[in-house]
Amino acid sequence: MAEAGEGPELQQLLVSSNIVTEAQIAEAVALQTGHRYFDMNGVEINQDVLGLVPGALCRRYQLIPLSRMRNKVVVGMLDPTDIIAIDDITSITDLSVEAVVVAGDALRQAFERYLRSDEELSDLSEQIGESAGETSGVTFTEVLEDQDADAPVVRFVNLLITQAINDRASDIHVEPGERQLTVRFRIDGVLHEMQKADRSIQDGVISRLKIMSSIDIAERRKPQDGRLSVEHEGRAIDLRVATLPTVWGEKIVMRILDNSGQAMALSDLRFSSINEQRFREAISRPHGMILATGPTGSGKSTTLYTALKTVANPRINVITVEDPVEYRMAGINQVQVNNRAGLTFASALRSILRSDPDVVLVGEIRDKETAVISIEAALTGHLVLSTLHTNDAPSALTRLTEIGTEPFLVATALSAVIAQRLARRLCLRCRAAYTEPTEVLRSLGFPHDPHDVPQLYRAVGCVSCSGTGYRGRIGLHEVMTMTDELEQLLVMRSTGTEMRQMAIQQGMVSLREDGWSKVAQGLTTIEEVLRVSL
Repeated sequence: MAEAGEGPELQQLLVSSNIVTEAQIAEAVALQTGHRYFDMNGVEINQDVLGLVPGALCRRYQLIPLSRMRNKVVVGMLDPTDIIAIDDITSITDLSVEAVVVAGDALRQAFERYLRSDEELSDLSEQIGESAGETSGVTFTEVLEDQDADAPVVRFVNLLITQAINDRASDIHVEPGERQLTVRFRIDGVLHEMQKADRSIQDGVISRLKIMSSIDIAERRKPQDGRLSVEHEGRAIDLRVATLPTVWGEKIVMRILDNSGQAMALSDLRFSSINEQRFREAISRPHGMILATGPTGSGKSTTLYTALKTVANPRINVITVEDPVEYRMAGINQVQVNNRAGLTFASALRSILRSDPDVVLVGEIRDKETAVISIEAALTGHLVLSTLHTNDAPSALTRLTEIGTEPFLVATALSAVIAQRLARRLCLRCRAAYTEPTEVLRSLGFPHDPHDVPQLYRAVGCVSCSGTGYRGRIGLHEVMTMTDELEQLLVMRSTGTEMRQMAIQQGMVSLREDGWSKVAQGLTTIEEVLRVSL
């Protein structure tokens, strides 16, 4: 380590490689600079102490006040030699400062717990409203392009995105209304209202987001798509932006795509042992089609990207065609659909098959033409991965025939279908054990021994999980492999119910059953499994 505060890239690399922990780095900084190391685990910070230093200043200098003793304030810092930060705190508090070194992950948790941006966002929305009242709407929008980083609307948008990332949100919804602009975050699959602001700031905020996303700010009558990247705590995070005209103005939805948080190992997907074995066998085949099914936001893309990461190596040619390209992956050729230019899924697939691919990922099968080309590719020596919108795995078979593909081709090409849902994962810090009455378990179809009632867990809520009782999500899976019996039923055009019964007879574990096994492991709750599965 050179100087304190230098080499953040090296520190990040060491931590991400599990060579050292952030606490060990902080201890090394303390030893080198002669300051005290302070362990923040389990420490409660008094609100009066927190109020000594504004939250914006804490974030700017990466520090937090920990305690006060008479005329001295103890401040936890990543870089205790930052004289400018110490001088600013001294002038604001009129107290002497004792700088101690804290770990980066502990400081981030303290920010998430104590320094939420809600109050600052409210103050900024008032400033933006005052600015909007002083100028006409057109001029205000035009001025946005020339505003600096300290302008209220710029700070409001930046803080909004930062807060969403800190809250582990997957989507940010900016929704105009008759009198108010509402901001909602989707956290662990559930929308939470985070901010309400006066409608006067609507044009400024939406125009700022469109400028950042390279979207035409003058076009307000039709939906548009864009993309932006932000730097957050040393890592680049992409946001996919979509606008939608509504009666009260343009609604904007931003999907947060955090490459560093993406599961890239099969073990991260938390398959059951039988499901993982079936999935590995399917992706290990040199050819055939594998489909991931489920509603929007059920983790289909993550599953397919994980499969790509598992099979990809320098000896094979992997090409994807997506709309949009959500995650950029090194060593893989990714094609973005462009309907205006005539680059559809079907036309892109034809070109891809002339580019000598070994593995092809089709973002989604939406029509007969794409389905037929994908199936033909699977029949001619290619491994094809794609997604389909169906409620369960067997329904994929009837769905493919309904859109016009021949049943015998589907039966021959298809290797496996994975249906999945995402249930909220219990917060391990606050979950509470309990036992459910046998009658209730029996009525739900929960597998159990009546003489040995299993210990289950319920959601409680704490600071770590923002009072929800859940933190993160876990996948429920249903993996169906094609067999001779299923092929015969498909060619005979049997019903989806008949094919589902046959798949279960041959060992397929249903989504609900997979959910029950994860409830028994203490990973989620009965309520969550009932919410996301049938």
